[in-house]
Amino acid sequence: MANITTNVSASPLREGWKRFVAALVRGLEKQASVTARRNRIEALEAKSDAELARMGLRREDIVYHVFKDLFYA
Repeated sequence: MANITTNVSASPLREGWKRFVAALVRGLEKQASVTARRNRIEALEAKSDAELARMGLRREDIVYHVFKDLFYA
């Protein structure tokens, strides 16, 4: 009787599939992040100027406020 051992994990097809799934997950995570930020902008834009002032925001600073974690300054 013969025993055959193969290294299935080193298959180019399997590695390609892993890269594809990883890229798909990264894309979905990025889309979720963009959607969440867009929803936050829309919620802030729906507030009145008085409400924004109580939050310490001006209408023209809404986008900066939502994306400030991505800026260095």
